[in-house]
This record gives sequence, structure tokens and C-alpha cells, in this order.
Amino acid sequence: MTDVQTIVSDFVLLFAVIDPIGTVPSFISATRGQSEVDRRRVARRAATVAGGILLFFIVVGEFVLKAMEVPILAFQISGGIILFLFALTMIFGESKPEA
Repeated sequence: MTDVQTIVSDFVLLFAVIDPIGTVPSFISATRGQSEVDRRRVARRAATVAGGILLFFIVVGEFVLKAMEVPILAFQISGGIILFLFALTMIFGESKPEA
């Protein structure tokens, strides 16, 4: 892949992970009753913290996986299985009897 394709691919991946469109209703609900200045301050701080956490795990996560001798492919497969189980729970609901 070329550098441009890699950058676009990484951007699309981070855009899907962060989901800015899906978080707008939560942000509006959480900042209801605040002034415009306070909303902007909260948005900047949230973006900074989220970006810092993402960068931390991008940098440190690879070292941790290498130290534990976990291949990236195994991590990707296990993440896919976890997402699949969450999706099944969302589709079929909890199978626990009502208390």
C-alpha cells in the first residue's frame, strides 16, 4: 500500500471506532443547560482525552502484546469473536430468566 492509502485506511478505522456522528446525541444530552463556551470547552477536553487514550494504546498496546507473545492475528480473531457475541446479545437479548 502507498502512504496515502495507509493514511486513509487508518483514518477510516479511527472514524469508525470513535463514531463522532453516533456520539452527538450523547454530547447534546450531557451538556444540556450549559453555555456555548462551556460546551466548546467540554468538547475540546473530551476530544483531547479520547485522542490521548487512543494514542496511548496505539503505542503501548503493541509492546504489551509483544511482551506477552500474543500475535496480532490472534488478538484480531478474539476481538472479532467478542464483537460477534455482543451482537448476538443485542439481537436476541439476555437469556437470563426474569427475577
